[in-house]
Amino acid sequence: MAVKRFLIQGIVQGVGFRYFALRSARGLSLAGYVRNLPDGSVEAVARGDASGLAALEAALRRGPPGSRVDSLDVQDDDREVPGDDFVIR
Repeated sequence: MAVKRFLIQGIVQGVGFRYFALRSARGLSLAGYVRNLPDGSVEAVARGDASGLAALEAALRRGPPGSRVDSLDVQDDDREVPGDDFVIR
């Protein structure tokens, strides 16, 4: 299992982006979390197989209606992702 960190910038707060990420990640059986950051961006950290992480990346690039994704930075991450659920922090 791999861990990826996604940093999403654009119009991503106040538009349901975290809930969209939550539904997307849970539908792909990924573990991890999504949260708003003080600078207006959204961070998601997910653990799962390569195909699930690629599908999450594609979903995050689209975002929910009302959002606008200006950039999405993806990095491999070595942090421990506890549990088997994906949550909003």
